[in-house]
Amino acid sequence: MTAQLLEVDGLGKRFGGFVALDGVDLSIAPGERVGLIGPNGSGKSTLVNCLCGTLANETGSVRFDGRDLSGLVAHQRTRLGMARSFQLPRPFPSMTVGDNLRIPLLYAVNARPGAAHLSVAETRERCAELLGLVGLAGRVHDYPRDLTQVDMRKLELARAMASDPKLLIADEAMAGLSHSEVSDIVALLVRLNERGITVILIEHIMRAVMSFSQRLVVLVSGKKIADGRPDEVIRDAEVERAYLGQ
Repeated sequence: MTAQLLEVDGLGKRFGGFVALDGVDLSIAPGERVGLIGPNGSGKSTLVNCLCGTLANETGSVRFDGRDLSGLVAHQRTRLGMARSFQLPRPFPSMTVGDNLRIPLLYAVNARPGAAHLSVAETRERCAELLGLVGLAGRVHDYPRDLTQVDMRKLELARAMASDPKLLIADEAMAGLSHSEVSDIVALLVRLNERGITVILIEHIMRAVMSFSQRLVVLVSGKKIADGRPDEVIRDAEVERAYLGQ
């Protein structure tokens, strides 16, 4: 049996009397493409924040690449190979596109215990490679203000990829984009996955989720109500009632 890259067991999180996560179990194998969906307030963001170390879960556990993540904060988890992109891109506005990529290269990749530090030339080459991968070749000296909305999304994904992750969590990377731009981002995420990166996609655009995902996980009111093949999950009666409104 293949070892799981991510193992979530009985994860629970409360905010006062509100139960945001209620005993969530989730396992993801290396190389998988998993879609995570659910209505607003279903617990998707809370789950991601607990996985990435932004929030601390009260119950349950998270294991990543065979290691218990209890007590590890966000930057420590990033250095282990877990990266995320944000729904609202958060580049450093006063830095160039290239410098925005150098930050995770310096403080995530080079900071890993036992890592061979990248030289200045290697860092420059890695930045150029990442920009070419996401379709921003030649934009290294531009500033975030010079980018279109879809290019900002690509930069956000490149920044996450600059930390050299094993797992990428893409949080609504397509919100507000046109039909063709959504297709561009889906194709980009598939290319990243083909390079060996496991990807969790959190998204409301069902066309994108269905075309990208090998597996679909559904959260409602902090509970996982479905987990399986996308074509089977969307036909589930409980999913239709709770998420699709049918």
